[in-house]
Amino acid sequence: MFSSDPLLDTLLRGTLLPLTALVAILLLVRWLGLRTLSKMTAIDFVVTLATGSLLATAAMAERWSSFAQALLALVAINLIQFCYARARRFASVRKLAENEPLLLVRGGKFVDAALGGARITREDIYAKLREADVRDLSVVAAVVLETTGDLSVLTNADCNASDLLHDVRRG
Repeated sequence: MFSSDPLLDTLLRGTLLPLTALVAILLLVRWLGLRTLSKMTAIDFVVTLATGSLLATAAMAERWSSFAQALLALVAINLIQFCYARARRFASVRKLAENEPLLLVRGGKFVDAALGGARITREDIYAKLREADVRDLSVVAAVVLETTGDLSVLTNADCNASDLLHDVRRG
C-alpha cells in the first residue's frame, strides 16, 4: 500500500490507517453530534459497536479498496443512525422499532412476571442495587429495564417515580 519494503509498509499501515480512520470518526461525531457514540437506544449501541469494528477493519486493511469500503460503511451506518434518530420522533416509528422500558421492581417488591419475561433474575437486580449503593430494598421506588438493556434504579429519595415511569410497561 505505502512501500515495497514490508517492514516500512507495515509500520506505515499500522499508524496511518488507524489515524485516518479515527479522524474520520471524530469528524463524523463532530458533524452528526455526540449521539453518534451514545447508547440511548439499542440501535445507538449497535452503531457504536459497529463503529469500533469498522475502525479495526480500516486499521487492518491491506488494500485501498478495503480501507475505503470500511470508511464508507462507517459513514453509512452513522447516517442511518442519524436518520433513525430523526424518525423516532414519531411515536409510530418508536413503537415499531423499539422495545418499551419494563418495570421489574416497584415499591421495593419484585414484579416476578416481568422478571421471567425479561429473563432477569433477582440476583441480577441485587447486583444492580449493590452497584447503585442501595442497602435496603424498601427504599427502592423502581427498577426499570431500559430499551438499551441497562437497569435503572430509582430510590424513594430520588424522585417522584410516577412522573418518571409514565412510559414504562408494567410487566
